Amino acid sequence: MLKAVIVFLMLAVLVSLFSGLFFLIKDGGKTHRVVNSLAVRVALSILLLAVILIALWQGALTLNPTP
Repeated sequence: MLKAVIVFLMLAVLVSLFSGLFFLIKDGGKTHRVVNSLAVRVALSILLLAVILIALWQGALTLNPTP
């Protein structure tokens, strides 16, 4: 379940990235939709990082001990 949440958040970040690109091309940067897309992407990235760090702290995710 945790991995599904992480994958969903990563996909949401990618969707926000490409929607920002679409708004930049379509509007020419004249509206605030690009800025809103950036804000959503930053918020989703922070949430993703927090989920990963909390999962590592609680032991739900483990790091690979051998390279």
